[in-house]
Amino acid sequence: MTNELFNRPIGVFDSGLGGLTAVKELRKLLPHEDIVYFGDTGRVPYGTKSRETILRYAQQDVDFLLTCKVKMILAACGTVSSNIPKDFARQLPVPFTGVVEHACDAAVKATKKRHIGIIATPSTIRSGAYEAHIHLIAPDIQVTAAPCSLFVPLVENGYIQQDNPVTRLVAQQYLAPLKQANPDTLILGCTHYPLLAPIISDIMGPEVTLIDSGQTAARYTAQYLQDHAMLCEPCRRGTNRFYVSDSTEGFADVAGIFLGSDIHGEVTRIHID
Repeated sequence: MTNELFNRPIGVFDSGLGGLTAVKELRKLLPHEDIVYFGDTGRVPYGTKSRETILRYAQQDVDFLLTCKVKMILAACGTVSSNIPKDFARQLPVPFTGVVEHACDAAVKATKKRHIGIIATPSTIRSGAYEAHIHLIAPDIQVTAAPCSLFVPLVENGYIQQDNPVTRLVAQQYLAPLKQANPDTLILGCTHYPLLAPIISDIMGPEVTLIDSGQTAARYTAQYLQDHAMLCEPCRRGTNRFYVSDSTEGFADVAGIFLGSDIHGEVTRIHID
């Protein structure tokens, strides 16, 4: 690759705000890299849609990022990552990765009791993708999974405070079966869920290790770029561009809180269709 290709941005997409968990980690690991983020806020949540709809949305999201001349694409969405065909990446002109395999790898390394819990969107849980990869690398591990469909809209609407009574009540109901099953490691299988990590950790208890699927995927992306000599020139400061398919204001409000920086004026609305 030429220097011009090295200096192209990393592309990240999700159904909404959740993929910012990957962006936050990428910014920490690769401060010199440019990042283009697309959040499909006009069509969130993906997790309650049919597989056909999810794949159509994913293709449109990828096509948009390719117009931004990215050098690698991270699908920072558990729903997309768990439903996308294995041969999807082979058809793309740039490297592509999701979040499932990297979160599973981290969970298998972390568990001591050989019991892993998974929370994700209904579509992701139905796909069985997390369980399949865990059992591929560690057939003896017990897996307990639970769908948490309301977590995504709660995050998208800014209900992320640790003491928020609505979110805490919903989380208590969703997590009750998992708490009873007593895993020692819990995969947050949707990248929205780490924004609720303080609440989830409070309910599950300090002895349960939370695995952030966006964070582990970001670490893989950074390592891949380094291993394949695709990092940009280090004598620069990376920039971030944010695109959404609905209102920029609400996205910027919540994203700014999570990222720790004001991104008002840096978010552009596009028509993904």
